[in-house]
Amino acid sequence: MIFFVILIILACGILGLIILVQNPKGGGLAGNVGGFSNQLMGVKQTTDVLEKGTWALAIVVGLLCLFSAIFVPKATSSQRVLDKVNATAPAPVTK
Repeated sequence: MIFFVILIILACGILGLIILVQNPKGGGLAGNVGGFSNQLMGVKQTTDVLEKGTWALAIVVGLLCLFSAIFVPKATSSQRVLDKVNATAPAPVTK
């Protein structure tokens, strides 16, 4: 369970960074990441990569949330009844 939580937080953080790098008008950091992206891939390809990365990480976060819900241990009905009885039962008297 903790493993899924760590993966979800990590994927959300990376997704947030990718979204912040993008500019809706096609400029900003996506247009010139230190001038390196223009030389290596070009502005158009950089924005395509960022958009594909956004979609991929959004899908990964969604799937991780679904899978984590599947693997969460569920309490049986008898455990719930015992928990209610123990919560409402008076404390034992010791002499």
